[in-house]
Amino acid sequence: MLVNLSIDEEVLANLAKDDMFLETLFNKMMNVKEPNADEISMLLANLAKSDEFKKLITLKRKAPEPVSSSPNVIDQLMDCFVKGADGSLNQNAHYDYLSYFFADLSKREEGRAYLTSRQDYDGVVPVTKLTVFTEHKSTVRRKGVASTIKNVSFEIPFHPMLFAEDEANILPYILLPIMGPEEYSEEDSMAMLPDLQLLPPDKKRDSDNTIIVTHLETLLLLTTTRDGRDRMRAINVYPIIRECHLHVDDEDVREACDRLVQVLMRGEQDEETPMALNAPNPSVEGGGQQERDEDQEVTELF
Repeated sequence: MLVNLSIDEEVLANLAKDDMFLETLFNKMMNVKEPNADEISMLLANLAKSDEFKKLITLKRKAPEPVSSSPNVIDQLMDCFVKGADGSLNQNAHYDYLSYFFADLSKREEGRAYLTSRQDYDGVVPVTKLTVFTEHKSTVRRKGVASTIKNVSFEIPFHPMLFAEDEANILPYILLPIMGPEEYSEEDSMAMLPDLQLLPPDKKRDSDNTIIVTHLETLLLLTTTRDGRDRMRAINVYPIIRECHLHVDDEDVREACDRLVQVLMRGEQDEETPMALNAPNPSVEGGGQQERDEDQEVTELF
């Protein structure tokens, strides 16, 4: 009932600012025997659409061992999401809908700052914990993670860390879901990232075209700087996008491929001045309170 009722903006506002109610939710979420943890994840995903929820970035509570050793609520939720994948933390839950929670959080500057900052309690940048799920079996988890990565990519100063192989190393995780079973010439393949070479013949492209579009828009964001464009040219991203365009019969996917190719294949006019893109930049994934992404709004629990 609360999941469905929280679609109403007045109900949403009342729930999101009720600190005692939220503490009750967190207590249940961190209980590894809680039978309704996934339903609570859905509710939190809806509550994250409220501006009130940016307070979670700094909210503290007792560390819920063994779920998390951090006193920060946001870290505790991240640990639930990561450790709880596939029922490994709570046999009753997978916490997949927390990916939508992080996607909505990443629409806000405070959320992106958290996701791109190394955390004191474990020394890890949170967004790097999410990238491994871009090929997860759960469509919900893949979609939320893809949207979060895209939103983080609006932070241009963070791009070098996203590219660095000893940091986030994000490109393989974005490109693999775009790739299918197509074979590439030896010349094309040799320049690609090692993780993208010699893929098995049964390699499958992501089955959800909206997720493919999100990854393509993330790549477009990563071409904002000259270094980003040069990096993607150096690792031969173009043939991958070409094959995606050829083999995915979807207008939105092909349009996103076209926009990216226009940037990658044209020459640089000025070494010092970043080029403007022909097409508008992708918007922050998920939209605002008045422009909700229906795929990321949890409704109709039963």
